[in-house]
Amino acid sequence: MTQTSASPALAPDGLTLIPATHVAAVVTSLEMHAPPDRPVAPLPLVRIDADLPRYRALYARVGAPWLWFSRARLGDAALGSILNHPDVEAYALDQDGTDVGLLELDWRVPGEAEIAFFGLVPEAVGRGTGRRLMAEAQARAWRRPIARLWVHTCTFDHPGAVAFYERSGFRAFARAVEVVPDPRLDGTLPRSAAPHVPLLADRAALTPR
Repeated sequence: MTQTSASPALAPDGLTLIPATHVAAVVTSLEMHAPPDRPVAPLPLVRIDADLPRYRALYARVGAPWLWFSRARLGDAALGSILNHPDVEAYALDQDGTDVGLLELDWRVPGEAEIAFFGLVPEAVGRGTGRRLMAEAQARAWRRPIARLWVHTCTFDHPGAVAFYERSGFRAFARAVEVVPDPRLDGTLPRSAAPHVPLLADRAALTPR
């Protein structure tokens, strides 16, 4: 591909330029069609569907390091309409009085369930808690008459996320590219969130022309 003076920002073949005000991630979707055959140790999960402040606080603690933003951009009415749906359940994992994990299950599509949100606060990662929380998520999802359980992750998430889901019995079935306005530029997330994802707008402003 030949670049001209009229299009200095033209990307090479195979690349798509993203504005400095946006971020792009590769989203991988994974699924399973039968429940895993393994015992589940009970976990102290607490329903938090009706407690929006608690949900928002936990969502921020779990998700900000990985640039989770979709729930943060919803107002209370929109978020409440999701969490109060009879086919949506949101849980906090409580350890010694502190919320350290988030699990949200969604059965709104007949015959299937989605693990809509799943994660731990940073200080709880690497202790085996994630495996136990996933086993609990799968057990709860398959208590309803479903034929498929699925989950998605993206390249902003922990680099071991896809491998973790595969070890949990999921298999990848789809991949997509998501391009959205950077949530750190409009105040949805603090500018310090997800330092592994460069904040290009700030750098572009400092670049000499």
